[in-house]
Amino acid sequence: MHGYAYTVYILLIPFIIFIFLGLFGNRFKPMFSGIVGSAGLLVSFILSLTTAYRYFFASAPGEDGYTAIIAMNAVWLRLTETLHIDMGILLDPISVMMLIVITTVSLMVHIYSIGYMKGERGYERFFSFLSLFTFSMLGLVVAANIFQMYIFWELVGVSSYLLIGFYYQRPSAVAASKKAFIVTRFADLGFLIGILVLSFTTGTFDFQTLTDPAGPAVTHAGGATFLGLSVITWSLILVFMGGAGKSAMFPLHIWLPDAMEGPTPVSALIHAATMVVAGVYLVARMFPVYALAGIPALNVVAYVGGFTSLFAAVIACTQLDIKRVLAYSTMSQIGYMMLALGVARYGGHEGLGFMASMFHLFTHAMFKALLFLCAGAVIHAVHTNYMNEMGGLRKYLPITHITFLVACLTIAGIPTFAGFFSKDEILAAAWHHNKFLFFVEYIVAGLTAFYMFRLYFSIFQGKQAHYHHVPQEAPYVMTIPLMLLALVSVFSGFIPFHSLVTSDGLHLDTRIEWGVAIPSVLIAVAGIGVAAVMYRKESALPERMASTFRHLYTWSYHKFYIDEVYLFITKKVIFRYISTPVAWFDRHVVDGTINGIAWVIVSASQKVKGLQSGQLQQYALVFVSGAVLLILVFICLLY
Repeated sequence: MHGYAYTVYILLIPFIIFIFLGLFGNRFKPMFSGIVGSAGLLVSFILSLTTAYRYFFASAPGEDGYTAIIAMNAVWLRLTETLHIDMGILLDPISVMMLIVITTVSLMVHIYSIGYMKGERGYERFFSFLSLFTFSMLGLVVAANIFQMYIFWELVGVSSYLLIGFYYQRPSAVAASKKAFIVTRFADLGFLIGILVLSFTTGTFDFQTLTDPAGPAVTHAGGATFLGLSVITWSLILVFMGGAGKSAMFPLHIWLPDAMEGPTPVSALIHAATMVVAGVYLVARMFPVYALAGIPALNVVAYVGGFTSLFAAVIACTQLDIKRVLAYSTMSQIGYMMLALGVARYGGHEGLGFMASMFHLFTHAMFKALLFLCAGAVIHAVHTNYMNEMGGLRKYLPITHITFLVACLTIAGIPTFAGFFSKDEILAAAWHHNKFLFFVEYIVAGLTAFYMFRLYFSIFQGKQAHYHHVPQEAPYVMTIPLMLLALVSVFSGFIPFHSLVTSDGLHLDTRIEWGVAIPSVLIAVAGIGVAAVMYRKESALPERMASTFRHLYTWSYHKFYIDEVYLFITKKVIFRYISTPVAWFDRHVVDGTINGIAWVIVSASQKVKGLQSGQLQQYALVFVSGAVLLILVFICLLY
């Protein structure tokens, strides 16, 4: 057990809190649920920190780097001698890192929500659902096999559905929760098929066996092919389909902006820092298989990530709802991480992209959670989501202003802030392996700085909007998490990820490549400068720019009409030409056949039941008539 058996309590504590608050939370004062939920997450957070310290620092890594540890494992369902579904806890660099990410962000969100959700109907239910989500996400990242991951993957989907639809009285929230659930289910179908194909080919679900450089996945990589790609490659592409849905990659991204209908702390926990990075984590978990099975699957990951990062960044430049700007920003940053994994290779300097992706996953979780929680503090103060109804809030919300500015500088990649270090590593990896995607990400870097400071200047600078009341800074229970996350956003860039989380577990020699970093910083500064000119003070320039590029602006503002395309395909094509004929066939052929059989049986029974009327005279008549008939038949046979 290596002394890590206690890690099961990191998962069990949120699960027990979910059950307790779900069943008994309404028997106590509302504040009790927030305190219990936060206290439980504090314990899980401390246990996660202890695990990370023991794993990374208490003992030196071996010759093969940091090795994976099975903290616990039990066979749940045995299919064959070698193929079985286990329930276990796998500790390795990326799973231990994710324990820190999930428990840190979840703890901050729990504390923040005590103030943000105060007075809301369903306060106990909210904290119960938060605990369920945390349990599901923790179970996903420590899963010892891919089928166990899939089980918790679906639990995360259920948790997301419940939290997005928390305000179930609002039709928009109900629609958003259903949209998220349905879209990700289509993606998860591909994930499930990929799991089945992969397990059938390799004979195992176990991650350690699957990712073994000399394991069955690599052995079968050159086996049977379909359309020029091996079965293993196709299975990895299908697995990536599930990750693309969960991480809102194009074209399965349409659920994420609508998910902003949920409470703002939900946006911070699920749709910025934890749930949406599950797809990145999935590819990272299977990375040795992707890297060793061949280039095609990695190219799919890289180009989908690269296109999504640019596509989402362009849309973010025109949105007015501050939470939707951050949602598209999340899509863009997740695209960065996917691209980094796609351009990485296994081992040594070739694995730079893998390390960079995990590094950016960590830093992004902190500063994006900070951005969403700051947005929540702003909404809490002015009761609107729209930046064109804000302005001049700097003097009213000093703590929120400073922490939001820190987060904006971090995501823009300004030196000494965490985002600079992690983004620079991604750009360096792209420069070495794919120059086209490298230049795409340079453009994205400029757009990111522009739309984030467009948001900053519109909220905190510029002409003061007319507010119905004087905006007030959020209470300390909300601002303390902001300050803590701001500190992490500033200093987490100095964590030596190159020694802790690498593709092969070994130390990776890295350095800042100034030839890549300096142009990136200059592009970011240019983006900030353009945003300052356009939005720092009241100006007609934004309207003139929108008019000059009106076609691009209109398409971007309407999200390139992707939602309308989906509605056209579903309503005008699938519903009209597939669902309607199938429904007609079901009603008239299937139901008609069954109803016809029932009619025949009923009619026959109506005729037959007269033979059992209970009248003695009728029975005597039938008996005598039958006897006479038999006698006549007998006589005829004799003659």
